[in-house]
Formats: sequence, C-alpha cells, structure tokens
Amino acid sequence: MRLRAWSFDLRLRHTFTISRGSRDVVPTVFVSLEDEGIEGFGEASPSAYYGSTPQSVLASLEKARRILESADPVPYSALIDDLEAVVAPDMAALAALDLALHDWVGKRFGQPLHRLLGLDPARMPCTSFTIGMDTLPRMVEKAREAAAFPILKVKVGGPGDVEMVRALREVTDAVIRVDANGAWTAREAIEKSRALKDLGVEFMEQPLPRERNAEMAGVRSASALPVYADESAVTAQNTGELAGRFDGIVVKLVKCGGIRGALRQIETARAAGLKIMIGCMIESSLSISAAAQIGPLADHLDIDGAILTVNDPFSGARIVDGRVEMPEGNGLGAAPRAGQTT
Repeated sequence: MRLRAWSFDLRLRHTFTISRGSRDVVPTVFVSLEDEGIEGFGEASPSAYYGSTPQSVLASLEKARRILESADPVPYSALIDDLEAVVAPDMAALAALDLALHDWVGKRFGQPLHRLLGLDPARMPCTSFTIGMDTLPRMVEKAREAAAFPILKVKVGGPGDVEMVRALREVTDAVIRVDANGAWTAREAIEKSRALKDLGVEFMEQPLPRERNAEMAGVRSASALPVYADESAVTAQNTGELAGRFDGIVVKLVKCGGIRGALRQIETARAAGLKIMIGCMIESSLSISAAAQIGPLADHLDIDGAILTVNDPFSGARIVDGRVEMPEGNGLGAAPRAGQTT
C-alpha cells in the first residue's frame, strides 16, 4: 500500500472554549492508503492532552510506511495489529491508519462499513449540538441558533454554571447535557447535579479530572444525575475499571485507535454495564462519517465536530436537525470536496 499523509488546519465558526482553554483553529492530519487503484482515507485530530500532536502523528505514520509497502490490506485486522506495534502509544496515528484501512476494505468489497459490520442505520440516535463556553448573552444566542437541534451539549466549568444553564433553559426546550471537562471538585459536582436536574439536564460528562477517578464512586452515588466518562475513558484497557464510578463512557475514535479500538471499547463497556456515547473531536466529515458508521451501537451520539467548522475539506455524513444522514458511498462514505488538495 502507498501511504500519503498531510496536515490541515480546520477553522472554527466560533471560538470554541472549554474549561481547559479556547481555540479558533484545530490542526488535523489526513492519511491516504492506496492499492489496486483504490484509495482509503483516514484522519487524526490529535490532542496534546492525550499525548499526540500533528508532528508526532506524522512521525508515527512514517514508522508505519515500511509495513504498509509490503502489506496485503484485505486481512486488515492482522495488519492493524502490526501497525499498532509500530505506532503505539500514539492512538491518534493508529486511528488515522485504522480509518483508512476500513475505508479501503469497504470500497474494495463495494459496501459501506456499517453493512460489513451488520449494523442498521435506522437504530442511530440523534446527535447533540455543542455550545462552547462564552459570555451568557453569546451562549443564549448560540442556543437560539441551534433551535432545530433536539439535544444540546453545553460546556461548563466556569463561574455561574447553574445560572447559565438556567438562562439557556428559558430559551430552549431541547434536552440539555453538560460537560465540565474535569473542571469541578467532587463537592461541586454533587451540589450542581441537584440544581441541574431541576433544570431538566439529562446527564453530566466528566465532572472531575481523570486523575481523581477514585473519587468518582462517591460522586456517582450522591449525584442527582448520571455521570459519563470522557477524559477518563481512553481505550478498552482502562474502561472496565470505570464500572461503579460512572454510568457511561464517551468513545472517540482518535482516543482509542479507530474503528477496531472503538468496537473493543464498546464491547468492554457493555460487559461492565456502562452505557455508550460516541463522541468526536473538532474534526472533518471524514472522521464524523467513520463515527456514524458505528453509531447504531451507541445509546447517545455527539458527532457534531464538522459542522462547527467553516472549511471542512470532506463531504460525508450529514447532520440535519440532529438526525444523522448516512453517506451513500462505500467504506466510510466520505470523499474529498471538489477543489481540495489531497
């Protein structure tokens, strides 16, 4: 297989702020694997929080080149094993390669990935729309802009979280979920959960930093809301230990190494009695299309990353008023937009 990789800056429609900081531009890395005249595409939206940067991803991909040059891509599971041994622990690089291989195999056999996996798109949940932290008037304005979405995910973790959600509740009847990105203490999480439940919040995501997982059993026991792990739930290897501390986990392809890693993490979580939300980073429609292919396995979806950008270089799965419309193509179903250099 022939490997190409290139970096690309995704520009955001609005400054995106969470409790750890703000961004206007998100660098991502795209991968192409070509063989038999078929080209499979993959993507990694690396995060320094998880130990990956665009530079580290590109360097890891170079390590994979030698294996790919002589590889037979059809038995792709064994090939992913070989690639993981070379690029680990860089899960973002592995995710890009994994997505490209799944895309290639689907195109090779003329089927979308969800059909190869035996999944039914009709079982796909609606996705939430994310509202980043901002001034109260701007957050209210963003909620009004997202009026067509039945579910809102609201970033919290600053002063006045409850008051902000109360203001949003006055302008929307949508389901609200909150995500603190680890910004709260155990006491704050418990106290705020009670007030947020009164405002109709469905659940809260990652209330405490992942370094304080040991405290989460007490938080979960006392919380008025279910709690989901994101930063604390990275791969299948650490998912089992979250049982009893969280009610569910957030699976992201770039965290767990791609489609195969996500399937393993979902299986582990189900065995542990945990619910599943498939999420995303800020990323293009290529990664969103990949997440949509396994979306029927989830209880909840949060795959709005591409619609938060203004220069998405791929087309694929579409989000229409919260509904995920599957792409028509084979493999992941995504394709470079006309005029984009790949």
